[in-house]
Amino acid sequence: MRRGDRLFEIIEIIRSSQNPISAARIATELGVVKRTVYRDVTTLIAQGVPIHGEAGVGYVLEPGFHMPPLMLTPNEIAAAVLGAQWVQTRAEPELARAAEKLIAKIAAVSPEHAQMSFVAPPTSVAPVSSSPEVFGAGEMRRAIQSRSKVRIGYRDANGAITRRIIWPILLGYRDEGRIVAAWCELRAGFRYFRTERMTDAEVLEEKIPRRMDILRTEWRRAMDAERIGFESRG
Repeated sequence: MRRGDRLFEIIEIIRSSQNPISAARIATELGVVKRTVYRDVTTLIAQGVPIHGEAGVGYVLEPGFHMPPLMLTPNEIAAAVLGAQWVQTRAEPELARAAEKLIAKIAAVSPEHAQMSFVAPPTSVAPVSSSPEVFGAGEMRRAIQSRSKVRIGYRDANGAITRRIIWPILLGYRDEGRIVAAWCELRAGFRYFRTERMTDAEVLEEKIPRRMDILRTEWRRAMDAERIGFESRG
């Protein structure tokens, strides 16, 4: 969790508590050590958040404190809502729910005059049919985040199935279906894999033996070289 998000969560935890809440309880909820809570509360108090605390008793938030409104222009709100609508209609349920919660959080801290943009947004996204997948997009995202190799069965356009171990580096969302950009050990090169063509998949304990930023840079260079070569042949 980023520090800015953690500071916000600390305020919400203290606000929602009926009684003074200890640093130990806050630390448990956030999955951090007490020292981190002490430091973050000190930062919040220095920024003017009216938190009061006493050793052995806990922290309380002064009644009437409200987070300052999030000042967004109408176009910024429209962009945020439209992006969330796209994710809600194209992404897997886990990410779709996250998009819904994101908009709710933005609406909660936006000024009153902007609320209608959330209640009746001026944009919409046409729904699409989802492609069948044997391996959830959420699992693939977590494999990328943990730098884990993935073993897949893959069916090509002709129906032939090959067994591969890939190093997934990016999950691309399309109107229908998803594409994984990865290094393929079988082909010893970067490839794209359509998730609906994966017949099975398994996240391996073995980690990708490269830093992800370096791997992505190499992937972009390889794609640029491929594009330039294609254009020169045309």
